[in-house]
Amino acid sequence: MTPPLQLRLRSLGLEPARGVSDHLSRVLAQPIDELQFSLLAETATHIGVTDEFVRICDYFKAEPGHTPAGFRFEYELEPDGLLNVNLKRDIGYDSDGRKRPTAVIYSADSANPYEVAPIAPLLGNLTCNPGIIYDLFINNPKANIDHKFSTRDEVMAELGRILGPGCDISVELNNPFEPDFNKILEEATFFKELLGQDRVVIKVPHTGPVNADNVGQLLTGDGRLDRRYWQPATEDALRGHNLTLKLTEAGFRINYTLMFEGYQTQLALQARPYFINSFIRHRLMQSEKMVALLARVDGGDVDAAAELSDYMLSTDYLASTDAGLDPEEAVARARTIIAYRHITDDEGSDGLDSVRHNLRLLRNANLPDTRLIICSMEGDHNYPDIDNLLASDEFSDMADRVVVTAEPAYLARFTSTNQVISYQRRFMKAAQGQK
Repeated sequence: MTPPLQLRLRSLGLEPARGVSDHLSRVLAQPIDELQFSLLAETATHIGVTDEFVRICDYFKAEPGHTPAGFRFEYELEPDGLLNVNLKRDIGYDSDGRKRPTAVIYSADSANPYEVAPIAPLLGNLTCNPGIIYDLFINNPKANIDHKFSTRDEVMAELGRILGPGCDISVELNNPFEPDFNKILEEATFFKELLGQDRVVIKVPHTGPVNADNVGQLLTGDGRLDRRYWQPATEDALRGHNLTLKLTEAGFRINYTLMFEGYQTQLALQARPYFINSFIRHRLMQSEKMVALLARVDGGDVDAAAELSDYMLSTDYLASTDAGLDPEEAVARARTIIAYRHITDDEGSDGLDSVRHNLRLLRNANLPDTRLIICSMEGDHNYPDIDNLLASDEFSDMADRVVVTAEPAYLARFTSTNQVISYQRRFMKAAQGQK
């Protein structure tokens, strides 16, 4: 049997374009297939790199002969026979245009440099929001050791240093309700300068019925909004979509966040986001709670309907103005929600119905670089269920469109089993000469 032929760009023997010899050493070892070789051998006369290629390698200070992680190679053939090599941002790739070990990409929900550092080499994304930055790290003396970090910008700069070029960093706007778009653009531009245009991703949240005038209700009193989530003003509900479009047009990649139900997705995709999301943890927990309360209602428990109504008020399924709502209306609303989520059948009993829905939509979208972040998980089953879903026949082709994100400690727990301890006991005893 004839061994496979190893073809690389240097196999073409092309003359280097003027002024790019220092960078050609980064590309000539790139493999090409026989079809590419045949086509280029007939059409290409010399080889060079794009200005973008030079910018990226210089910005990340790539070692001579190498390209930074987080980019794939693209080839542009000019009419005069010049084969230009370009780098395209793609977190599915390691350094030198090698694909990551698996199609699935991992991400961390953290702004704590100390817990990010051990997992950093495995990540393609990091995502944080003001709660993660301030509540969980800066203002948490147990996490922010010796209060070394005092500002958001110090934290983000350190995370950028730890994560390196191959990891996107999703940073959320401090105030998505700011009426002056120029101020939002100024904040996004600051993040771009801090983290680099190739790594920064701006998180824009869905806003629903919340707007600049009523957001204060969330910060005072009982924190409840006086407007039902399913009855927003059109302008308010679409604020995040329009922000995403405007920031995309300004050259930013957008992580369009706060996505819980599958029905949010088609409209979200119209805004051309770089990431969409499926939040699963609280949604599943709330579904299970409502199922249990509905079972009590159906079993004749006279207190269950009122308890269900109170629970739906506390979790924003109802507005503050619904405090005196007939409990039977809350029951009817809960039944509609539970039916949509398929919590009692195979589609949604694991809480992943929205993930399945989003992957089906993404498969048919005209957005080849958009990925789904599966986020907000805890407990014994969330991660294993996601792992099983991505290994299933229906979704195996979509694994390279998925980012799995969680707190580093949650991901770490699934590297271990009881037998790891048992075997380490045996190995370490053997190493010490014990029986």
